[in-house]
Amino acid sequence: MSELKSILDEAEREGIIPSQASERLLSFLVARGVRADATVSAVRDQATGGAAFSDTETPSFVRGFHDVLITIGIVVALAGLWGVGSIYAVLPAIIVLAEILVRRQRLALPAVALTIALAFWTASVSALLLQGSHQIIGLGDNNEGLQYTLAFPVVLGLFYLLYRIPLAFALAIMGAVVVALQLILRLLGWLSGDPLFAVTHGGVLSVLAVVCAVGLFALAMRFDLMDPLRRTVNSDIAFWLHLGAAPALLYSILWLSGGGGGALGGLDTVSMRTPVVVVTVIALMLVGLIIDRRAFVTSGLVSLGAALYGIFRQGNAQVDTYIFITLLAVGVIVLVIGTGWMPLRRSVVRRLPDGMQKRLPPA
Repeated sequence: MSELKSILDEAEREGIIPSQASERLLSFLVARGVRADATVSAVRDQATGGAAFSDTETPSFVRGFHDVLITIGIVVALAGLWGVGSIYAVLPAIIVLAEILVRRQRLALPAVALTIALAFWTASVSALLLQGSHQIIGLGDNNEGLQYTLAFPVVLGLFYLLYRIPLAFALAIMGAVVVALQLILRLLGWLSGDPLFAVTHGGVLSVLAVVCAVGLFALAMRFDLMDPLRRTVNSDIAFWLHLGAAPALLYSILWLSGGGGGALGGLDTVSMRTPVVVVTVIALMLVGLIIDRRAFVTSGLVSLGAALYGIFRQGNAQVDTYIFITLLAVGVIVLVIGTGWMPLRRSVVRRLPDGMQKRLPPA
């Protein structure tokens, strides 16, 4: 929010607002989702008589190289502190840096880096305390899995309340979804008398995973529909939720299609799974076009490449041949969608009902 702060400071110097009021007004506006780029764009629209609407998916954490430089320093310093000191010394460092860089200077990209660092710290400390190692705890464990995931919504939720970082709120919501899934599985295991219910009933786990992924997507859409022009913090929260919902939808559907045993692992041998992957990825790309979120397209590229890999391998092509053909096919798809995003989206959205078009970002 450095740009918004400079605008308020200038207004204070010109006597438009009282002296010493810019900091308080800045906190007030940021807490209510006002962004500098939205303010500037609104002023430009008034000056030009209304600018043409183009790309709405511009995350506000991408500001300038100043933020990039500070972010690099954060990553290097925290990594060094982790290695030289103790894992428990990283948390105070994150809090101190957040007070300086987020609360005072309102730097967006460093805020994202600190949030990711806190999430990684939470995962590592939870695994270390519960297992005595840094291994990831799976769904099939007795009590450790729930304790492990409980830390995420609590720690990241408190971090959001302190510093109002959209990524922290999104991670807290994703952690809460995982906790809800764990609690349902624990309840089913208790009712069935099978403590390893999640392992022995892969189909049920797959269905529950799809339901949770759909719920996460619905929540992301709720934030998106609250801000179709992408001018407030709701858009940033929706961006991060979509970034998590897209792969969750993709892989939960693939897992369900594979009978709960993992669909991706058998793509090169099970011919029926390849069309499922292709159809699922195409459907998610279509959804991404409609809601103007490229995260859905990006999340499907790896699985699309795996599907094409399986198709070419079943055709008995040479190893180097089908690998390069897969890369070529995926690359062409990315270029076509990337370069023609706006025309493709315009052609798709115009076919939707008028009521739906009004609620979506303009095409």
